[in-house]
Amino acid sequence: MNASELRKIQAPLKEKYRSDPTSAIITLKAKGNIGEGISCKIDTVKSIVEAGLHPATGGNGTLICSGDMLLEALVACAGVTMQAVATAIEIDIRKGSVFAEGDLDFKGTLGVTKEVPVGFSAIRLNFEIESDAGEEQIANLKKLTERYCVVYQTLVKGVAIETGFHNTPTKKPA
Repeated sequence: MNASELRKIQAPLKEKYRSDPTSAIITLKAKGNIGEGISCKIDTVKSIVEAGLHPATGGNGTLICSGDMLLEALVACAGVTMQAVATAIEIDIRKGSVFAEGDLDFKGTLGVTKEVPVGFSAIRLNFEIESDAGEEQIANLKKLTERYCVVYQTLVKGVAIETGFHNTPTKKPA
């Protein structure tokens, strides 16, 4: 896809969102079902993924860790965003890879100490690309990729999350 083709595809969407701003607000959804043992089966668009405990918290390593999934979502979003931005600003990327790594201290997750926070303490996102773009173009690509990557911006800015528990009591046999 080139810049002209991308603009052609996106132009009607942009116009629609300008003329009807509420049409741009879409709710994405994810669903999981509690699995056997300590696991959760996530329905993705393409398949079902089963998540479980990381080996550092007692898992056996056969199920995907949700922390890995978070980093994978960041890599996927950043990679697609970078390609779209590069296409739009006409930077030819011949080849590329995106890497994310994050540091976790599992003492927090396991409640070993309350002084250690639960969650990632740092995440590093790196791109390795093959391109003839100059330093200024790469700096612009970086800036725009960060600006328009949904997962990156959500992690950087944070977002309020509401949690609800809806219990359906099990009926006891009479």
